[in-house]
Amino acid sequence: MPTPPPLPNSRTEPDGSAIIRVLSYNIRSMRDDTAALARVIGACAPDLVLVQEAPRFFRWRKKLARLAAASGQVILSGGGTAAGPAILCTLRATVERTEDVLLPLTPGRHRRGFATAVVRFGGARLGVLSCHLSLQRDERYEQGGMLLDRLAGMGVEHAVAGGDLNERPDGRTFRRLAEGLRDCRAAAPWGGEYTSTPTEPRQRIDAIFATKGVEVLGCGVPLGLPGVTDTDLRAATDHFPVLGALRVPGV
Repeated sequence: MPTPPPLPNSRTEPDGSAIIRVLSYNIRSMRDDTAALARVIGACAPDLVLVQEAPRFFRWRKKLARLAAASGQVILSGGGTAAGPAILCTLRATVERTEDVLLPLTPGRHRRGFATAVVRFGGARLGVLSCHLSLQRDERYEQGGMLLDRLAGMGVEHAVAGGDLNERPDGRTFRRLAEGLRDCRAAAPWGGEYTSTPTEPRQRIDAIFATKGVEVLGCGVPLGLPGVTDTDLRAATDHFPVLGALRVPGV
């Protein structure tokens, strides 16, 4: 597997801006190889991990805390209290506030939610949202609108959102998000494209989006990244992760 060009390392710039790494990852409730999962996350060296399908039931906090510790992270928000989405971060992040949001429940369908936070990296202030959208087309489109409204209401100039959209880039919800935000993979392709499934990757249904003022330095599946093995990627969960490097302007 060819090694992708290196993404920039996390750092704070003299002008107050911050370069950060953001990882979006559906971890399938940690039902697979959790050691492989932790190795993949750790090797990506993210400042923020936008998790989908975090454990939600018995001792879910303890399970998520173990994954965070094993991969060099701490729990920021979400998990069972957000119906699955969660956010992990390194100690580099200064946390301003967090909020878990439960979306309207359609009878007979899974409960969905957003894990959200506002954090600072040096002089850069950033809104953060992790999501896992519905399998149902119309409900998914409504949730996409709720995502955009939630970001707009966070009181921040710059924001990043990521997750499992359950939809490809040509779908109307994906397009709706890409019109209001920047699809980071489309803005600066890096690494691999397809996120599902690891055994036969053929579709991109996981993505990271950023507001217009955030510079995208590279984004994609970290295939061939040093420390990320094909064996671990396939054993960790039923999705490939998406890794993005972003430059967030200072306030």
